[in-house]
Order: sequence, then C-alpha cells, then structure tokens
Amino acid sequence: MSKVWFITGTSRGFGRTFTEAALERGDKVAATARDTSTLDDLAAKYGEAILPLPLDVTDKAAVGAAVKAAHERFGRLDVVVNNAGYGLFGMIEELTEEQLRAQVETNLFGAFWVTQAVLPILRAQGSGHIVQISTIGGIGAFPSLGGYHASKWALEGFSESLAQEVASHGIKVTLVEPGGFATDWAGSSAVHAAPNPAYDHIRQAMAARSGDAQYGDPAAAGPALLEIVDAENPPLRVLFGSQPTAIVKHLYAQRLQTWSDWEHVSHAAQG
Repeated sequence: MSKVWFITGTSRGFGRTFTEAALERGDKVAATARDTSTLDDLAAKYGEAILPLPLDVTDKAAVGAAVKAAHERFGRLDVVVNNAGYGLFGMIEELTEEQLRAQVETNLFGAFWVTQAVLPILRAQGSGHIVQISTIGGIGAFPSLGGYHASKWALEGFSESLAQEVASHGIKVTLVEPGGFATDWAGSSAVHAAPNPAYDHIRQAMAARSGDAQYGDPAAAGPALLEIVDAENPPLRVLFGSQPTAIVKHLYAQRLQTWSDWEHVSHAAQG
C-alpha cells in the first residue's frame, strides 16, 4: 500500500532526493519548501501525488497549517521527515548570539514544531514513522561546528525520548545520521561566522584534511530511506555513508576507554 509523506526542506539536497524516491514508487508527498517554485517540475510530472506547501519551519503557526493542509488533502500521514536545516560554521568564540539562536530555531525547533503538530494525527491512526535527519555530527563533534552540533545533539536527545514515549501508540522514530554527502549543506545554504585569526591554524589543518574526504551520492540516500520506512522494525539510529561507520567505532571505543580509565573517580564521587 502506498504511503503518504510529509517532508520538510524539499527544494534541494536530501529533501529533494527523498521526495523524488517516494513519488517515483507511487507514494504521495506533502513537500514543503521556502520557495515552492523549486518543486514545479515535480508537480508537472507527478500531478496530484505531490502537494507543494510553502513553509518556514521556524514559524510554529505555519507548521501547524501545513500539517493540517497535508492531512486534509491525503487523509493520513505515514512518514514524516524533518529534513529542513542548514550548517553554521564558526569557532565557539566567533559565533554571535543571533547566529546560534537562528541555528537552533531551524534545526531544533523546526523539527520540534513539526513533530508536535503531527503527533495527534499519528496517535489517532495508531501508526506512523517520524524520521529525523540528524548527522554524524549529532553524536560526535568537530572544530568550527559547535553551533551546528548543539542543534543536532539536542535533536538526538529529544528524539530518543520521543521514541520511548510514542512506541505504545504504534509510532516509530528513526534518527538518520549521514556523513559527508555532495549536497549544498556546506555551500550557499550555510552561514559562516566572522573568522578570528587566533583560530586560523585550525581552519588550515581542517582544509588540508578535507582534500581526502569522500562524499556520498545523495541519490543513493533515497532508496536507503525507503528501506528503512518499509522495515517492520526500523532502527532508532542509522548511519548513512561509509565514512561515519568508521568514525563511530573509533569514537565510542575512545569514550568507553576514557570512562574506564577514570572509573575510580566516578565511584569516589558517589561518596
């Protein structure tokens, strides 16, 4: 049976890929974007199967209206993908309060507003799947991305709690954690803080390492997500790309070793 999707941030990148993958196999999609003209070609190709909706996810009232419109049009919501977001680049000392607040408003509160808006519908259905597009940066951290990490670590935490809260209502939750992909995340959609020369050496080292980076093909992410939402028991977390699988193994081995090394202090702190 075909599924009904609600996907945010569908103008490009992963959002566009997920929308195309769902439509191509015969599903229906309520596709949100700040500029819905970017979806004109999909509307011409798929007709009534796609509902383009203008949306800025930081506008709570607009989020509620978009979710209502999608539900009224299609009668149900099966898969909700919180994809809208962008990257904020800058060392912690370089970030302005406005930049950090804007990052959290989009990457965290945007997903929060959508999640809250769809939950009554999914609970009434007794089914549904909420997919949060996180990142390998949601479980590990790197220089110059502290603001971005803050938004995604928060998304990870609230989504893990959410999964436990809604399981008895037949609702599933998955955090997708991609590594580097050839999207516009670090391009024109990104925000960059004014650089402080004190951190130029870190930027130079990062630039030198980036030359060896291998980026995934966003087109392959669509079929991967279809497999997840079709699974009877989908994962709470899933990595996208070969790069993050290697990072995670090293990251958690390092954390476990550190906790073990300082276990005597942990016990002493208990009194």
